[in-house]
Amino acid sequence: MRRVLIDKLREWKDMSGHKPLIIRGARQVGKTWLMKEFAKTEYKNYVYINFDDNEVLNNVFVRDFDIDRILMAISVSENVEIDSDTLLIFDEIQEAPRGITALKYFNEKAPQYDILAAGSLLGISMHHNDSFPVGKVEFLDLYPLSFVEFADAMGQGRLVQLLERGDWELVSSTASKYEQLLRLYFYLGGMPGVVADYIENRDLNSVRKIQQDILDSYDVDFSKHAPNNEVPRLRMVWHSVVGQLAKENKKFIYGFLKKGGRAKEFELAIEWLRDAGLLYKIPRTKSGLLPLAAYEDFSAFKVFIVDVGLMCAMCKLPAQVLIEGDRLFTDFKGALTEQYVLQQLVSMGDMDIYYWSADNSQGEIDFLVQHAGKVIPIEVKAAENLQSKSLRAFVEKYKGLKGLRVSMSGYREQDWMRNIPLYGLLRIDG
Repeated sequence: MRRVLIDKLREWKDMSGHKPLIIRGARQVGKTWLMKEFAKTEYKNYVYINFDDNEVLNNVFVRDFDIDRILMAISVSENVEIDSDTLLIFDEIQEAPRGITALKYFNEKAPQYDILAAGSLLGISMHHNDSFPVGKVEFLDLYPLSFVEFADAMGQGRLVQLLERGDWELVSSTASKYEQLLRLYFYLGGMPGVVADYIENRDLNSVRKIQQDILDSYDVDFSKHAPNNEVPRLRMVWHSVVGQLAKENKKFIYGFLKKGGRAKEFELAIEWLRDAGLLYKIPRTKSGLLPLAAYEDFSAFKVFIVDVGLMCAMCKLPAQVLIEGDRLFTDFKGALTEQYVLQQLVSMGDMDIYYWSADNSQGEIDFLVQHAGKVIPIEVKAAENLQSKSLRAFVEKYKGLKGLRVSMSGYREQDWMRNIPLYGLLRIDG
């Protein structure tokens, strides 16, 4: 399975003076696989420690931060020789008391050792017993497989190459293959374990069980890391996302959670889910001018989850939808399609994502992105109706902008707007 983030890891390794690197991401997005694959291809030696199931080393940082002692303990426990050419992989680092703090001392006292660390994003963010090593570590964010990573894993590298080259004429001639692959991606999503199981077994029932297991593991994380009194609210917010997105107006409504629900009651739960990497909170902005953050409406936002396949599992969509034309894209008022687009945008990185709606509710831009010093309004079309009144009006109001429409239609370039097929959303800057 090829992950784009491996290139970022190589850049980190080659950069002089690099610090210990924490790979952040929701549980089950492939952090462990990525670290081991990188170690196998880029280092002569590596040692992998999972602090969640290693009783011998679990308390190795408690006594002190003597790096020589720590390395000797690891060497003896794992029966390996450790030198400056050895990559140290600390998985589930939040489970080792003072493990996160220890990264600071590796950076200060032994910078010759390369260290990759990962763990439950929620656990890392909320590890109150550790002093977080601000400025002493670096971060990379890992997400579920993007559509192109998924297509490549499915053995469709040539289709990916056409998209990467922007050869829209050839892409159009094989549109049915892309659409078939896209339907499968909507159903499977980008969780590596799910994709790997499907590649091996081609069994959608098996896939659904794995997806449910992942959802169950998230539920366990809620109970493990959150205060007891917050867990019921976490679950209420988490299980409301599908219904929130299925509304005509996808703005998050607290009253949807329970009658009389208010922001102060659920704000913390939403932030916990964001910290866990399970929820994306997309705020409303009131303007198309730079910087978008200056016009943020703090009272209005939309929420999406980490993976479109998991959303299908939460909806309990049957496998039958895979052969029912484009129903998968239009179900729940296009909620799955917006989820898909948001997921691709997030995986691109280096952009601020908002949405825009008029004060009088007459018109909405699904996503408004600030990227490379530009504002790009994005309209998502799940159905064949390609009228773009809101997008056109927005572009006319804010002179100099060019709209981007993502739909099931083929590539089309106009002076005020560019249309890209859903499966062609690799980048937003041309």
